[in-house]
Amino acid sequence: MIDLKGRKARYLLVYPDYTDRDLKSKQTGGNYSEGLASISAVLKQAGHSVGLLHLLYLHEEEDFKSKLKASGEWDIIGFSIRTTAFPDCQKYIKWTKEVYPDVFITCGSYHCTLVPEEVISVDGVDCVTIGDGEYAELELCDKMSAGEDYTDIESKWFKMPDGTIKKNPVRPLFADLDRLPIPDFDLFDYANLESVKVDTAIVIVSRGCFYNCTYCGNGNFRKVYPNKKIYARFRSPENAILYLKTLLSKYPNIKYINFRDAIFNMFPDWFDKFIELYKKEIHLPCTGNIRFDILTEDTVRKMKEAGFYTIDMGLESGDQEMRFKYLKRFQTDEMMINCSKWFHKYGIAQLTYNIIGLPHETIHGALKTIKLNAKMKSDRVIPNIFYPYPGTRLHDIAKEAGFLPEVISPDCRVPLVQPDFPEHEVLFIEAYFMHYVKKYKKAFAKGGKRGERMERRLDKAITERSVGSYKRRVWIHDRYTSVRNGLKDFLVNRMPKFYLFLRRQKHKKKAKEV
Repeated sequence: MIDLKGRKARYLLVYPDYTDRDLKSKQTGGNYSEGLASISAVLKQAGHSVGLLHLLYLHEEEDFKSKLKASGEWDIIGFSIRTTAFPDCQKYIKWTKEVYPDVFITCGSYHCTLVPEEVISVDGVDCVTIGDGEYAELELCDKMSAGEDYTDIESKWFKMPDGTIKKNPVRPLFADLDRLPIPDFDLFDYANLESVKVDTAIVIVSRGCFYNCTYCGNGNFRKVYPNKKIYARFRSPENAILYLKTLLSKYPNIKYINFRDAIFNMFPDWFDKFIELYKKEIHLPCTGNIRFDILTEDTVRKMKEAGFYTIDMGLESGDQEMRFKYLKRFQTDEMMINCSKWFHKYGIAQLTYNIIGLPHETIHGALKTIKLNAKMKSDRVIPNIFYPYPGTRLHDIAKEAGFLPEVISPDCRVPLVQPDFPEHEVLFIEAYFMHYVKKYKKAFAKGGKRGERMERRLDKAITERSVGSYKRRVWIHDRYTSVRNGLKDFLVNRMPKFYLFLRRQKHKKKAKEV
């Protein structure tokens, strides 16, 4: 038991913030984390001190230990763990205990909520937090400060001295997000975050989602709470505006807002009130994520009036049977195509998120996703290779089908092993996704026999290559991507104004009315 004898706690948050693991030269940038900023705000409000070790690339032992020592002395070190970073975090935790043998180590975030048993079993981990962490961490700090027993804190599992695990129940959700202080933006080197360098703020004014998409952890996150019905919540419209005004007062260079809420139009009444306030009091160009089946033309019109220049949406799969049977997204092709017409009508660019390599998918199914994007005339596409997050229904489906290996390497690009959709085909579809969306757009625009002939040629070019051809094209694209990402990183870090100019020019070309 740690007794701070009345002294306030010193708490270090460790944030592994990378997907590209080999970026050792990267010293600034990275991404904002709303969860960590919120935990910091709650702890600092109570008088505790908080620091951040922001890991921008995969660290080797000496590099990590050096930065940990330079960060100062701490009573508690909390690791934010997403599933793909869990193998790295196990090493970081081991090295942390070697530097600070007596420090108390707690872990939280997505992976801890989905599979707490796996995380608490790691050597060096003293406890894990399940679900929202602000008030569990506050109670831990307060009880350590007061010298009280802290092993009964709700939402936390503790590793006891005899090796047993004490599993406390998860505390109920609080419905009113306004009780949270404004996030601690200054926890980060905020001015040097990747988005802020190009005058863009990442903003989240809600928590949760009430849908049950089988590839997403939200359905399982919701299940851990005793009052799961209120899992999806927003700050009040007025408090959300206060959040934005506070942020803009601290960083007046911000010219764009990127709302990263799960579904921005989830609650129509909230949306209508917020959008009017935003239009009157903020009115900066912005983006946000919406959902097709709760969208109306009036919603799109209001978003345009408020300043939305891009709408993000989850298309996920262009195979309607796949969407219905495996993803539990009951949105028809016709619905999505019709909704897209509203974005073209009001001059809002549309960005779609797509998943490649789903369980039981083939290259022909993935081709349907490319074609649906072309029919919707998507302006931008993001193809993501499916990852089987533990606890999700699609993870179980993949495991039951025998597609899931015993161990997924952190460096693995295609997690599932599917004989009917091998790795080289998945990587090819991901690499040339936008290229072929543009090609099919042209084919569909031609129409008639010419368009049909062009479509058949494209179908053959995608689905009838040799293994060597697929692999060669992927290799070429990997080289191109490396150069492109390097150039983007150079522009963002060395010539941000020029990068912003290029981005503005790109967004001047809006979708045209169908």
